[in-house]
Amino acid sequence: MSVFYDRQDELEKYEFMLGEARGRLAVTLDVLTDALILVGQHGVYCASTRNPAVPALDLQAVLMNLNGAKELVASVMERLRLDRLELEKEAAK
Repeated sequence: MSVFYDRQDELEKYEFMLGEARGRLAVTLDVLTDALILVGQHGVYCASTRNPAVPALDLQAVLMNLNGAKELVASVMERLRLDRLELEKEAAK
């Protein structure tokens, strides 16, 4: 099923508040956060055999990549915000 169908209400809400691009990025952050939670829960049951206090190596890699994706999306959202502010300043001149 499509994310556009599954998260339709969220998408509409955030797109209305933030605009289409930033709204979709905000929902993307929510989806990535949900994935991180699921992987974290799975990590409780799939602990490393070398060190039971940490998740298995494959889960550590997934967590690292999901966190990296969240950072990238957040940086794009911030860049869009700064670009918008700059345009508003120029328009006010």
